[in-house]
Amino acid sequence: MLARSTAQLHLAEALPRRWTHVQGVAAKAHSLARLVGEDRHLLVAAAFLHDIGYSPEIRETGFHALDGARWLRRNGFEPRLAGLVAYHSCATYEAAERGLIDALSSEFSREESATSDALWFADMTTGPDGQDLTPQQRLAEIRERYGPEDLVTRFWAKAEAPLLEAIQRTEKRLAA
Repeated sequence: MLARSTAQLHLAEALPRRWTHVQGVAAKAHSLARLVGEDRHLLVAAAFLHDIGYSPEIRETGFHALDGARWLRRNGFEPRLAGLVAYHSCATYEAAERGLIDALSSEFSREESATSDALWFADMTTGPDGQDLTPQQRLAEIRERYGPEDLVTRFWAKAEAPLLEAIQRTEKRLAA
């Protein structure tokens, strides 16, 4: 799979812990694939590529969602995949904190769908070492890792409610 090999190329050696997280997110996305029908391959590809913007070779602005999406677009990946990466896991809140919301919204289309919800679910229930976490455990881990004053911690204070809504929608789809 192109998405897996691309993510591995850019993350495995440079950021091995991030690569472990990405593999866990992709495995979880694969387990959720039945929820998204024809989008199952897109969901798994987005899971493998959602953090590609952390790669030192790809990083430009320091906002991994935007950097990754721009790189995907420049390298011929489909626009919808780039959009899922651009907006994954409440990225609009981080973009606003970084002063990049206009760039994000003018360059990429945001979708609200079972596919985007499943991606957020997979990301935000997978820890940095690929382990399963509840969303609350994942948010606590992020806050602890970044510290109370960091921009990432600040944006999650605003983004927690919409994130939990996306996760609840996915949980309802799983239960159905």
